[in-house]
Amino acid sequence: RMSGVQLIEVDDGEAGARLDRWFKRRFPHIGRGQLEKLLRTGQIRVDGGRVKSATRLEAGQQVRVPPLPDADAPPQPRAPFSDADKAFMRSLVIHEDEDVLALNKPAGLAVQGGSKTTRHLDALIGALARSNEEPARLAHRLDRDTSGVIVFGKSPAAAGKLARAFADHSAAKTYWAITIGAPNPRLGLIKGFIRKAARAGGDREAMTRAAHGDEGAVYARTRYAVMANAGQRAAWVALRPETGRTHQLRFHMAELGCAILGDRKYTCHRPAPEGAPKGLMLHACSLELAHPRGGALHLEAALPAHMSKAFELFGFEQGDYVDPFDET
Repeated sequence: RMSGVQLIEVDDGEAGARLDRWFKRRFPHIGRGQLEKLLRTGQIRVDGGRVKSATRLEAGQQVRVPPLPDADAPPQPRAPFSDADKAFMRSLVIHEDEDVLALNKPAGLAVQGGSKTTRHLDALIGALARSNEEPARLAHRLDRDTSGVIVFGKSPAAAGKLARAFADHSAAKTYWAITIGAPNPRLGLIKGFIRKAARAGGDREAMTRAAHGDEGAVYARTRYAVMANAGQRAAWVALRPETGRTHQLRFHMAELGCAILGDRKYTCHRPAPEGAPKGLMLHACSLELAHPRGGALHLEAALPAHMSKAFELFGFEQGDYVDPFDET
C-alpha cells in the first residue's frame, strides 16, 4: 500500500534541522538506504530542487515527499531498553534541563546508524526518555572515533534552535588533540577549500584539498594552538573549528604535517611515538552556545581514558590549560 505525493511545509521548530533527521522523525519506517535512494533519484525535493541528506532546512520551505510504502501504518513499538543500556546512557549525561540533553560521547560509538551499524547514540537515546516522552533529537554530529560533548534537543523546537547554532557557526567548539610532532608556528589558522574524494578501497569519505569552484568543494577554517609538547614526539593542541566540515580537524592537522595520533585515515610522514595508547586522540572538550530559552550554555566533557593515559605518558597537565581562543 502506497501513500500519495505529499508537500510538507517546514515549521519554525524544525528550522536548521538536517533533511535526513527531519525525514526520519516524520517517517520512521523508511530506512536510511531507502531515503538515500529517494534523494539520489530526485524524488525528494525541497522547494523544487534536488537536495542531499545533510541539507539544512529553513522554516517555510516545501519538502516534496514521494509515494511511500505503508506510510500510514502505525509505527512499530520501540524495543525495550535493557537495564545495562539505561545505565550506560545515564553514565554519559553531563547536562540535562527541560530543553537540552548533553552527553560525553565515548570514542568508538557512532552517532547515527548505517548499513552495518545498529548500536549508535541515535538509537540508544530513547533509553533516557521517560515512558511518555519522545526521545531527544540530535542537534549535530561527531565522528565515531571522536569523543566528547554532543548535544540533543528534547523537543523539535529546542533541537531546531540548537541545530541553527551549529549551522550558523555561533556555537564555539573547542577540541583537544594529541598530534604526532608539534605544529609550527605554535598558534595559527588553517583555511582553504576541501572536498570528498574516493580513495583506493572504495573510501568515499576521505577529504582532500580542493580549489574554489571544484565540484563538491567547501570552505574550511580551523584555529589551533599548541598548549604543550613533548619535544618533537607529540604535542597537546587545542583546536577551534570555525566551520563544521567532515573530518575537518583530522585533515587539517595532517596537512600541517602533524597528524592526530591514532588517526589511520589522515596520516603524515612522522612516525608515531612508541608506547602510546590505542585510539584516536581527538576530544570535543567544551562547547558554548545559546540556550534555546535564552542565555548561554557552557558544557565540558572529561577526557576519555585513552587520552588521559596519553597525557600522563607525555607529561601534559590538564590543569595548565588557559583558553587560547578567549577574545574577552
